[in-house]
Amino acid sequence: MASETPGAQILVASNRGPVSYSLEEDGSLRAKRGGGGLVSGLSAIGPDADALWVCAALNDGDREAARRHPAQLPESDTGEQRVRMLDIAPQTFTDAYNGIANSVLWFVHHLLYQTPLEPAFDADFRAQWASYEAYNAAFADALARDAAQGAAVLVQDYHLTLVPGMLRERRPDLRIGHFSHTPWAPADYFGLLPDDVAVSVLRGVLGGDRAGFLTERWAAAFAECCERVLGARVTREGAEIAVTYEGRTTRLGVHGLGADADFLRERSHRQDVDDWLVRLREQVGEGRRTVVRVDRTELSKNIVRGLHAYRRLLTERPEWRGRVVHVAFAYPSRQDLSVYRKYTEEVSRVAEEINAAFGTADWQPVLLRVDDDFARSLAAYRMADVALVNPIRDGMNLVAKEVPVVSDAGCALVLSREAGAFAELGEDALVVNPYDVIATADALHEALTMPADARAERCKRLAAAATALPPSQWFLDQLRALRG
Repeated sequence: MASETPGAQILVASNRGPVSYSLEEDGSLRAKRGGGGLVSGLSAIGPDADALWVCAALNDGDREAARRHPAQLPESDTGEQRVRMLDIAPQTFTDAYNGIANSVLWFVHHLLYQTPLEPAFDADFRAQWASYEAYNAAFADALARDAAQGAAVLVQDYHLTLVPGMLRERRPDLRIGHFSHTPWAPADYFGLLPDDVAVSVLRGVLGGDRAGFLTERWAAAFAECCERVLGARVTREGAEIAVTYEGRTTRLGVHGLGADADFLRERSHRQDVDDWLVRLREQVGEGRRTVVRVDRTELSKNIVRGLHAYRRLLTERPEWRGRVVHVAFAYPSRQDLSVYRKYTEEVSRVAEEINAAFGTADWQPVLLRVDDDFARSLAAYRMADVALVNPIRDGMNLVAKEVPVVSDAGCALVLSREAGAFAELGEDALVVNPYDVIATADALHEALTMPADARAERCKRLAAAATALPPSQWFLDQLRALRG
C-alpha cells in the first residue's frame, strides 16, 4: 500500500492533532492550535525533516476541514507542520474513542473498575470493539499510504494500540514505534479484558520495532503481560527489556517526559498571567497560604480524596482555619460520559460542603473553578505554597513537574507514589498513598509548616529533575532509538 508519490520520512500518529477547527456561521473554518510534547517534538526536528502528522477529526469543524483538505491541512493553520486529518465516520469514532479507549482501556490501565459491578463485556462492547478495530485500521491505511520507503513511524497511546501490528502487515519495510502515555496495567488486572482482546492489544503493540513507556514500572508491566498472556519470551539486560513473539523482537524503551521550562517560564510572566495573579491573591486574602491543584476532572486524578484530606486538615488542625486556601482548578473532562459528569458534580459538592462547614465572612476555604483557563492555572502555579498531586494512578503527571518550574517563592510538592513522576521527583516530594486521606492530610500539614528556605531548596531540585528531559529531547531520543 505504499504511496505512488514520495512519502514522508517521519510520521506521527495520534488521536488528537496539533490543531482543531470550529465551523463559523458564515461557513468559514476557524483554526485553534494546540500545544504539548508532540508539537514541541516535531518542531525540534525542523522543517526540512520531511515529517507528517496523522490525526483524527474530533468534531464537526474538524470533519469539515478534513473534507476540504483531504491530503493535507493548510500549514498556516498548523504552525507550518504537515498534517493529515482523517475523517472517520462519527459513530465509528465515538465507539472507538468513548466506548473502548476511554471507557475500557483507560479504566484497565488506571485500575478504575468497581469489579463487583463492572466490567461486563457484552454485545454492545463487541460492537464498539469492532469500531476500535476499524478506527485503528483507518490510521494504518493512511500511514501505509503516506510513508516513504523505510520511514520512521511513531504511533501514540492507547487509542492506537492496534496500529503497529496492522501497519506491519501493510508495510513491513517501515520502522514502527508505539508510545504509551498512560500507565500499563499489571498482568492480573489486564486479565480483566476478554482473552482475545487482551491478545489483540499486546500483539498490536508488538507489531512495532520499539514500544516506549514513561517509566520502567510501566515497561515492566507490559513485559509481564506479554509473558503471561502471549507466552512471549522476555529478556532483560540491565535496564533493557526485549520481547520476542512469533519470530519478531520488540525492544522496550523508557522515556520520561519532562516539562518545557523555557516555554513555561516565558508564558507564566505574560500580562494575562500577571492579571490573574492579582485577582487570585485578592480572592485568597492577604497573608494566607495556598494549597494548589490543577487537574482535569478525570476519575484517576483523585480530586475528591484530595478535598477530603483538606477537610481533615481543617478539622484536626484548627490552627489552619482562616490561614490557608485550597485553590482547586478542575476543568471538565469527557463530559459526554455520565460517570465523568457525576464525578465532576461530586467534586463541586464536596467543595461546597467544606466551604459551608468552615467558611467565614472573609475566608473561603476552597476556591474551586470547574473550567479551563491556562493563564489562570499558571498564576496559581506561581503563588502555590503547596502543590497537591495525588492521582490514583498516572502515566507521568506533568502538573507535578510544571508547578516547581513556575513557582515564584518555591513550593512543596505532595505527590502520590502512583504517579509516574514519583520515579523522578519522589526524593524531594512529600510522598503519599493516594487512598490514605489521613496520611495526605498530615503531608499537607508538613508541607505548609516547612521552613521557607527548605521549601525553596527542595523546589529547585524538583524543577531541575522536572526539566531534565524536555519534550523536544523526549521526541528526538525516541526517533533516534527507533532508527538505530
